[in-house]
Amino acid sequence: SKAEMRHTCRGTINLATANITVEDSCNFIISNGGAQTYHLKASSEVERQRWVTALELAKAKAVKMLEESDDSGDESVSQTDKTELQSTLRTLSSKVEDLSTCNDLIAKHGTALQRSLSELETLRLPAESTEKIKQVNERATLFRITSNAMINACRDFLVLAQTHSKKWQKSLQHERDQRIRLEETLEQLAKQHNHLERAFRGATVLPANAPGAGGSAKDPCCAAKGDMSDEDDDNEFFDAPEIITVPESMGHKPRLCSFLPSRRTGSNISGTSSEISLDEQYKHQLEDTKKEKRTRIPYKPNYSLNLWSIMKNCIGKELSKIPMPVNFNEPLSMLQRLTEDLEYYELLDRAAKCESSLEQLCYVAAFTVSSYSTTVFRTSKPFNPLLGETFELDRLEESGYRSLCEQVCHHPPAAAHHVDSKNGWTLRQEIKITSKFRGKYLSIMPLGTIHCVFHSSGHHYTWKKVTTTVHNIIVGKLWIDQSGEIEIVNHKTGDKCILKFVPYSYFSRDVARKVTGEVTDPAGKVHFFLLGTWDEKMDCYKVTPGTGDSSAEGRQRAHEAEDSRVLLWKRNPLPKYAENMYYFSELALTLNAPEGGTAPTDSRWRPDQRLMENGRWDEANAEKQRLEEKQRLSRKRREAEAARATEDGKSGALGPPPRCPPGRGSVTPPLPPGTPYDPYKPLWFERKKDPVTQELTHIYKGGYWESKEKQDWTLCPDIF
Repeated sequence: SKAEMRHTCRGTINLATANITVEDSCNFIISNGGAQTYHLKASSEVERQRWVTALELAKAKAVKMLEESDDSGDESVSQTDKTELQSTLRTLSSKVEDLSTCNDLIAKHGTALQRSLSELETLRLPAESTEKIKQVNERATLFRITSNAMINACRDFLVLAQTHSKKWQKSLQHERDQRIRLEETLEQLAKQHNHLERAFRGATVLPANAPGAGGSAKDPCCAAKGDMSDEDDDNEFFDAPEIITVPESMGHKPRLCSFLPSRRTGSNISGTSSEISLDEQYKHQLEDTKKEKRTRIPYKPNYSLNLWSIMKNCIGKELSKIPMPVNFNEPLSMLQRLTEDLEYYELLDRAAKCESSLEQLCYVAAFTVSSYSTTVFRTSKPFNPLLGETFELDRLEESGYRSLCEQVCHHPPAAAHHVDSKNGWTLRQEIKITSKFRGKYLSIMPLGTIHCVFHSSGHHYTWKKVTTTVHNIIVGKLWIDQSGEIEIVNHKTGDKCILKFVPYSYFSRDVARKVTGEVTDPAGKVHFFLLGTWDEKMDCYKVTPGTGDSSAEGRQRAHEAEDSRVLLWKRNPLPKYAENMYYFSELALTLNAPEGGTAPTDSRWRPDQRLMENGRWDEANAEKQRLEEKQRLSRKRREAEAARATEDGKSGALGPPPRCPPGRGSVTPPLPPGTPYDPYKPLWFERKKDPVTQELTHIYKGGYWESKEKQDWTLCPDIF
């Protein structure tokens, strides 16, 4: 294929000038006159004749195309393109005619002007006036010469445009045809892949009455229904304690079958309707979660979706601005995904107890790597938070910390995060997510600085995140890779750690998802070497003075010494049947559990996300569209308020207010003259210059936990 020519082709022969000769019953030769000759052998005489015929036809087509490219008058362009081209040429011609008319007028009036000036020269005027008239006469002559040159240049341009326009048009048509063929090929591949995947799933699901499908006392999960087809879109699913599946022990991959209401609730057992409202279900879940943390969520339905039909129009675009159905999502918001960085908070607890700043830096580095371990199988995207949306995680009693996130900007999406721990550390960050779809893969670039401060020592660490890449977007199994470097700096002591995330390479002998790191003091001397993978574990090796130098060989010998190895971090195993629950970790399974007393802007109250978690994807898509439209209307209303304030002289801004971001529903009071008008300010964070990095960032200003204690949420906007 043409796509393979760039990287696998060993040579080419132009068919238009090729010689095709038959050698015997099965062999034939293709040559271009001596430079290259291919001897080809077919399996039979019939097969040889098919190849020779096909190549002769292709040669005739190539010769014809070559002749057409030489003859600019015989173009194969559409009638619409021809009409548009002719219209453009007519417009150019009329403009040149207008310029020619202007030139004639300039020449006519220029001649009259020079005649008048010549008559003035014959009059008896002072010497000074005669000199001035001569200067004016010379300038008029130069002006006429210049205008003539301009008209001639325009005429030359028109001739050139007429000569080359047809060739340009043909090149454009060729590119369009190539793109259409590429889209058709990719769409066909995507359909074939989807068909094969569904056929495979259908072949591996046991029927309801199959032997061994009845489940067991230990695991109430059993098979009740096969995979969902495209015609099952009307089915609704309801959250319940019993989730029906085929156990893995039977050799079949567990699949969603149906969600059956618990008999204790007395709800309607119909699969297409339910008299229990979402709020009532939510109340039941609230009562359950007060007792213990949940360990499972409703299984992911097997909805079929043509990915390419949506993604082909997204190439090169910023995905946060493109509305996506919930079929691509997981039932968590980006704020909850950001909170998952705390999965291994114990590393920071341990770091807070370290007396050595260099050892402390090792644990901070391990914590940095551990935040990527939850992404290894998580190929679904989280929900984009609405502006003003929040998420809290209060684990003060169990784990010693409490966390708060708030969406502070919508375009580009930005979330502020603040964590306080009674074990002696504070973590804060503001992350802006930018993403680009490149056709075969999706790049996700988090922008922003993460800060970690230890209270007793005053050590202040900062670092940034690396780029995440999702591969095989169109065809094949999705997989995720992390690549880039992270520099962790202790701003008090000057210690540094450089972590290198090695990108996956098919030809590399290194272990996949490898991460290496070096911990250095302010003088650049290496004290620790870090080695591991971002999805499994991180080890630390002390570089002893006996190893001599800081060369690569010295460090290699040091970290090969097992007696100096210290295991910093190891990934927790995933829960049972995690593959049916979006590959959520134990922490992720609890994040969207209903919880009383949270703010009305909390992600747990988001209706489209709750509907999706309960398997009601059609309703979730409709609800998602409603929320997005509500947010757009809110933004337009705030922009109108900003424009009115500017017109009334209440703003010191010279132009319209920034588009990002309108926010809460409250009306901003009149501002004194000269005060900048800000259409939106986050509720719990304020934008200020960071004293350490000197960056403008959103820092927690307090008040949330006090409002929660009083249950006073009057300042919260109505975003859901």
